[in-house]
Amino acid sequence: MKKMSTLFVVDYHKKGEPGKIHELVRPENNWVYTEEGVRATRKFDGTAVAIIYGTLYKRYDSKHGKVAPEGAIPCCDPDPISDHHPHWVRCERHKDKYFFEAFDMWLFWEDGTYELCGPKVGNNSENLFSHILIPHGEHVIDLPNFEFSTIKDFLSDENNDIEGIVFHGKNGKMCKIRKTDFGIKR
Repeated sequence: MKKMSTLFVVDYHKKGEPGKIHELVRPENNWVYTEEGVRATRKFDGTAVAIIYGTLYKRYDSKHGKVAPEGAIPCCDPDPISDHHPHWVRCERHKDKYFFEAFDMWLFWEDGTYELCGPKVGNNSENLFSHILIPHGEHVIDLPNFEFSTIKDFLSDENNDIEGIVFHGKNGKMCKIRKTDFGIKR
């Protein structure tokens, strides 16, 4: 799964601090406004995993000179600007306990990408009591339009306790926008 860019231009200054968001769409994400059938879905706060031919994988980012482990599957070409090069690395039962706690909940999983969420993942922003795998792109958000103010208002609404929105286009195109991009705390 390739790293997603934000829908709008965001200037980041320091890691962990909110950036300055602009009402300007990133040129590579203009498709959100020009393509038919773009879907907005809920972005969950967890860690990305993939199920490939029934086998569980976690994301590994080979950046800043780090070499991906042997057998890692590249998700895309390296990004020459950010130096990110995400890979899928096979999970191991003795190392990835929480991944398998979620994976073992079902006998059969469809191949695809998921978000691992639960009590031991990040700060458990989703407030879960057990570890689960949530399919990417299945929780559709019904927005009247994708204008800056509409998205900001939706994410500012205290009834929408979510991390953000992922936009899905044709041929697997995706981009995101998070509450934190607007300086909104969850």
